Formats: sequence, C-alpha cells, structure tokens
Amino acid sequence: MAQSELLHQAVERTVLTGHEGRSGAGLEHVRLADGTSYVVKRVTPASDVTLTLTGGTVPVEYLLWHSGALERLPPGVSHAVVDGWVEGDTTVLVMDDLRDQVLTWESRLSTEETDWVLARVAAMHRRFLGSPPEETVPLDRLLTLFAPQRIRGLADEGHELAVLARRGWEIFAQTVPADVAGPVLVLLDDPTRLVTALGEGPVTLVHGDLATVNIARDGDTLVLLDWTLATAAPGALDIAFLLARCSSVLEPSREHVLRTYAGLAGPAYDRRSVRLALLAGLMWLGWNKALDAAEHPDPAKRERERRDLEWWVRKARTALECGAL
Repeated sequence: MAQSELLHQAVERTVLTGHEGRSGAGLEHVRLADGTSYVVKRVTPASDVTLTLTGGTVPVEYLLWHSGALERLPPGVSHAVVDGWVEGDTTVLVMDDLRDQVLTWESRLSTEETDWVLARVAAMHRRFLGSPPEETVPLDRLLTLFAPQRIRGLADEGHELAVLARRGWEIFAQTVPADVAGPVLVLLDDPTRLVTALGEGPVTLVHGDLATVNIARDGDTLVLLDWTLATAAPGALDIAFLLARCSSVLEPSREHVLRTYAGLAGPAYDRRSVRLALLAGLMWLGWNKALDAAEHPDPAKRERERRDLEWWVRKARTALECGAL
C-alpha cells in the first residue's frame, strides 16, 4: 500500500484529545470501511518537545520501525507501528488501535502483573544484549532530558512541562542534601562520566520511557508504545525509569522489582549498572519528585513523594559513595 493510501480509505477520523502523552505530538483515531481502526501520530520538531530536546528531526520510533529493528523483538514483546512515512518536516506513524488495552497513570499492577511485565522487558534486554540498534537517542541526551540548562529556553517561552521542571530543580537544590544534590546537578550539566560508566555495563536496547502509559497487553504479549526515547544502555535503566515514574501504582516494593529483574535478566544484569541506573533515575525525575514533595495539593501525595524522594537520594548516595561512577 502506498504511503498515505491507507488514510485515504478512512471513513471516520477523530482527533484525540486529553490523551496521556505530554510531548505535543498530535493523535488521531482513524476507522476504515472494513472496520479496522488505527491511531495516527504526527510529529514535528516544532510541536513535539521530546524531539526538540533530543535534537532530532525524525523520531527514533520511526527510525527503529523503518530499519526493521523492532522486528527483532523477542516473542512476547511487540510494538504497535504498522506504517510510517515522512512528509516534509512531519513524521506520520500509523499504529494499531490499542486504546482499550493501554494502561494509564492510574492503572495499578499486581505483583503477578508486574512480574509479567518484567519478564518480557528482561527478554528484550537479553535479545539485544551487545547488539543494540544504531537508530537510538544518544544516551547523554536522554539522561539530561530535563536538565536545567536544556529546558531553560522552553521554560522562558512558557512551556508548561519545562516551567514545572525548572521549579522542581530549584526545590531539589534547596531540599536535597548537598552531598547528593551537588553531584546530581553537576552530572546534569555534564553527564560524560555517567555515560562512560554505563557504557561499560551490559549494553542493550532500552525503551527509555518505560511507564504504564506506554504499556498495553495483547493476550500474552506485552506491547510497548512510544519508542521516541529508546537508547543503548544497560537494561537496568528501563527498570529505574519505571520505578521513578510508576512505583506508586505497582503492588510489589521497589526492592522486589529490582530482585525480580536481577533473576530474569541473566547476562543483561550487572549490579554496578543497577546502582548507576538508580542514580540516573534521580537525575531524570528528581525535579518532579522534589516538586510534588513540596507543592502537591494533596497532603497524602506530598508525604508519599517525600518518602519516595528519600529512597532515591539514598540509592544515589550509594552509587556515589561505592565507586560505581
């Protein structure tokens, strides 16, 4: 089928609003005459903040699909892209309509469901171990995605997420003990040491944005959505980012998640890389945790985030003091 011919067959098109993504990409629901439905995503550097911050012109998700890299995913793991093309500065991705199967920020995962996800993510890490695709986001850009100097321009322009991130880092610097806050802010300014250390571990394909909102379950298959931040790094980075964003909706403890992944990842697991990944998790979302711990309107959530931030600070301190970096 020609590149845009699929969309010419549409009998119904609906712009999707209020979806979970905050990057700025436009989403549309399309139904064909035979009843098949798709979700169409349009991405431009001007409209998609993730693409702006990672420095690309075409999203990595398209590059991974177009190169065939996503077809190397192991049994039990899949993606949703069925077609894609580039029109000028716009990248169009056509994806299976999985809306009823996609989790949300509020979706809670039992221990059994969490372990199910971890088993499939670990299988992906084993599959790409030592041979990640070339079409990925540079690791330094991923680690510093929300760094103060990276989001300054967007914050000055009034971009909501960037404004929140800038405020969060201000609170982080004021409230997190200096022995951790100082090194984290230095690494955000120049992540070279951390990138080098992570590169010495078991490097594989990392989704880079692992969270409930990017997960769908199709029978016994884990469908991973939005590969825009995929990178080459130890798989522990995926687990750290999942915990940083979603530990409050996972029934098992963070320690259970880390132990379970260690038992599943095989040669893709390395203890040093886990410590480094947890440090990276604080670099990635420390601003958000500090912001919520200080200013979330719900007192219960403020307290939860305060405790969560303390856990991440302890893990970062361990990585800094044990010589992992």
